[in-house]
Amino acid sequence: MLNNVKKGDIVARKSHNKDVVFVVDLIIENKIAILTGITTRLKADSPIEDLEIVDKKEVINIYKSIDEKIDKTLCNKGIIKNNFLKRSDKIIYTGRILHLDGDRKYSEKSNMYYKKMGLKAVVRNIPENRQPNVVNTLIERYRPDILVVTGHDRNDKSWTRL
Repeated sequence: MLNNVKKGDIVARKSHNKDVVFVVDLIIENKIAILTGITTRLKADSPIEDLEIVDKKEVINIYKSIDEKIDKTLCNKGIIKNNFLKRSDKIIYTGRILHLDGDRKYSEKSNMYYKKMGLKAVVRNIPENRQPNVVNTLIERYRPDILVVTGHDRNDKSWTRL
């Protein structure tokens, strides 16, 4: 059967019971697809014949489901009530967050959720290979209480000098 998967398509892997939804980043020799998770921060490759195109309505439902789960969690923890941040009479101090990530979409999502939770966060989209060179400058500039560095799937010796 001919598989018409192309760059930019939203797909799932049949052999993994369609557990993660991906966007196709690259197709190599019409055989292998390089994939990026759209709701899970994951890179993968897959034979094209293992991929199934996901219906756009299903993708929209997946995003809505994720947002609903996050909102429900925030409501259960008393952080959000009726889609608004819940303010109390108590003064609550939260730390300043500096979040570095090489993936623009993930950075944007993270920033959106920090705002939704009322957290003070600076999110910077910086390619992973440049992060060790700029992290100290950013820490000095923003003086965060919390540093979040996401997306490092390998042990990189450039971080050991910090």
